Parts: sequence; C-alpha cells; structure tokens
Amino acid sequence: MHFKFRLKDGSIAEDTENYGKPFGFQMGQGCFTDKVEQELIDAKVGDSKRIVLMPEEAFGDQHPASIYSVPKSRFPKDMVLEEGLIVSFKQKDGSDLPGLITDIEEKDVTVDFNHPLAGQIIVFETKILGVYASEEEMNEDSIS
Repeated sequence: MHFKFRLKDGSIAEDTENYGKPFGFQMGQGCFTDKVEQELIDAKVGDSKRIVLMPEEAFGDQHPASIYSVPKSRFPKDMVLEEGLIVSFKQKDGSDLPGLITDIEEKDVTVDFNHPLAGQIIVFETKILGVYASEEEMNEDSIS
C-alpha cells in the first residue's frame, strides 16, 4: 500500500509515494495500531481508506516526563546547539534515543524525547495495492 500521514492542518508528515516504493506489512505484527488494522482487515486491492486517529490511537499523547533539562556539558563542545535541532543520546542498551531541542539556557538545554507526532490528530490515508496471504506470496509477487 501507499499511505500518508496528514496533520489536522492538512500538512503531510509522511508520504510513502515520496520514496517511490509501496509499504508492505503483516497484520497483527504491531506495525500499526489496532484501530488502523481493524479498518484495513477487509481491504481489497484498489481500496482507498481515510482514517482519523486521535493522539492515543496514533503516536500517543505528549508526556511531560519525556522532556528533560540536560546540562550543556553533555553535548560535544563543537556542537552548535539551536532550537529545533534533533540530537541523539546513547541508551544503556546501546540504542539511540532521538530528542528535539526546544529551549537553550545558559547552562542547560531542554530536550523533548516525545515522538515528533505525539499529541497530534493524524489523518491516515491509504491506497491498497496488493493483499497477500503470506509474506512469501508478497515477496514472490514483487520479484516477478
């Protein structure tokens, strides 16, 4: 399928057509929320769907506990810090955690680790290009 995430104001946050490659997924694997999967469960090739998702049905609500004040000393000395910059911190398990700089003070930087679309109403638009019984069937079709 191809899909778009539109924000309430109509702007597009994600559009798979920009990549020139459809998005494939398997139902029940947690790729999308339960509401989206319920709306797509009976979809057929050629169907288009428009699903309005409240924040809790999409990327979740904004959580104040995910906004941290980080000492400037935690950033590389040569890094130019500015509001709107996305920075990444290593977690204990070695994975990266991206955050958005929202404020810069004399000694501290405020970093928001909420998902960028958290708290947003999302309009999910999709066009179904193929429906397959298995991942193998999907892979065979994309090879031919």
